[in-house]
Parts: sequence; C-alpha cells; structure tokens
Amino acid sequence: MSSQDAFGLVALFYAVANLGSMGLELDLRETLKSLRSLRVLSLTLGWCWVVGPALAVLLTRILPMAEPYAVGLIIFGLAPTAPMLPILIRKARGDISLGAAIMPLAVVSTVILMPLMAPLLIPGLTLSSWDIGKPLLLTVLLPLVIGVVIKVYAARVADRIFPWVKKIAGISTLLLLGFVVLVNWRVLLSTLGSLAIAGQVLFILVLAFVAYTFGFGLNQAQRGTMALAVCSRNGSAMLMAVTAFPVIDPKLMAMALLAVPVPVAVWFFLARFFASRAETLSQEGAA
Repeated sequence: MSSQDAFGLVALFYAVANLGSMGLELDLRETLKSLRSLRVLSLTLGWCWVVGPALAVLLTRILPMAEPYAVGLIIFGLAPTAPMLPILIRKARGDISLGAAIMPLAVVSTVILMPLMAPLLIPGLTLSSWDIGKPLLLTVLLPLVIGVVIKVYAARVADRIFPWVKKIAGISTLLLLGFVVLVNWRVLLSTLGSLAIAGQVLFILVLAFVAYTFGFGLNQAQRGTMALAVCSRNGSAMLMAVTAFPVIDPKLMAMALLAVPVPVAVWFFLARFFASRAETLSQEGAA
C-alpha cells in the first residue's frame, strides 16, 4: 500500500467518525429553531462563502508561495467549521445553541459549494465538480445525516452509542495526527520557509478578527462563537477534497496535512482570548 493510499484510508476514518459523532450530538429541533434567524443564516454564509474564499485567494496573491501551496490554501478557505467546534465554544464561553445551528449549515453548504467554487477559484484545475463533490457526499454529509437520523428516531440508541463513537472519533484524530507526524515528517519539514503555515495562520486570524469585530447585532458570546465557527476549518472536508486529486502533489499533501495540527493551536488561542473578553465584560457589567 502506498503512502497516498494509507493517507486516504486514515482520512476516510477520520471524516466518517468525526462527522458521525457530530450528527449524534446535534439537537435537530434547536438547530432548526436557530436557523430561522435571517441574521444567523446571512452572517454564516457571508463569512464562510464570500469573505473566506476571497481572503484565501487574496493571500495566495500576496504571499509568494508555490502553486500547490496556493491551491491548498484555497481549498483550506472552502472548508469552514471544525467538527471540534463545541469544544472551542465551551472554552470561549460562547453560545452553544448558535454553534449547533452553524455546524450543520456549514457542512451542508461545504458539500454543495466547495465542488462548485473550487474549479472557479483554482486556475487550471482539471477536476470536475462531481469529482470533488462525490467524496464529500459519501464521507462528510452521509455520516452526519445518519447520525442525525439516529438521534431523531432512536434517541436512546444515539445516547448509548454516542460515547463510543466519540471515543472512536478521538482515536481517529490521534491516528491522523500520528500519520501526519510520523509518516510525513519530511513533507512537513519541506514547508518551512514556504509561507504555507503563515498562510493558514493569517487566514484564521484575519477571518476571526473580522467576524468578531463586525458582529452586526450579535452579543459577545455569539460573536465569539461566530468567529470560531467561520475561522475554524473542517479538516475532514479538506482531506477528502485533496484525496480526489488523481495525483497528489507532495506540497498539496503537505498543505492538507498542516490543516490538521497547525490550526488547532490557533483556534485554542482564539478561544482563550474570547473567554478573557467575556470575563472582562462580565466584570465590567457587575461593576
């Protein structure tokens, strides 16, 4: 088995486990209730699918990086909202109900819009929308839908299996990180000095700052939640999109692999920052 085949299997395990876990955890009624807000819909779609992709393309124009890294950064910009968002929201003292509305919206919109936008934004891309969309349907949307269906129609079963699925998701994440570090360390080292890491970090920080600053009527907890949702990335979706390439350039693989460990540190930094802002505002209100 080649390293590319192994990468595809580990990425598949990671995607199915994490998205299935997300579906089992969602409260569909609360999610639909939150999605009735035109503000939530417009802000989520605007930040994720207008500002985010535009920022990714802008960074590829500003930063002198090799073309495969630039392609990876654009795909990075087309995969909003990490499955671990609930953990980040809790650490940020954010609005869990808002996060529950954004997560399924982001997943569904990714499956629809990433295949449509990637050929438009990536010059010379030979993959069709279906080439990119098929793995997203099967490994990102389908596990989420199955999890939600079990939660709605067999809530007791969902509650019983959720801890196990969550553990499997955690194991899959560790396996993927192990694959990244142990198997592909040479590929990762090759990114040093390439601005690949800088591109991902700048994308996250700029998008989080803009979404948090321009809350358009959201309170502090909601602004922190929105910022984390739109700046965090769905590594499962990005990995599945990259594995759709018939031949994966090592630099593109490196960009996909970096999208797993590197952004996590930035997301937790932002979550702590938003939590400190919430504590400061709470103290000022009490005074």
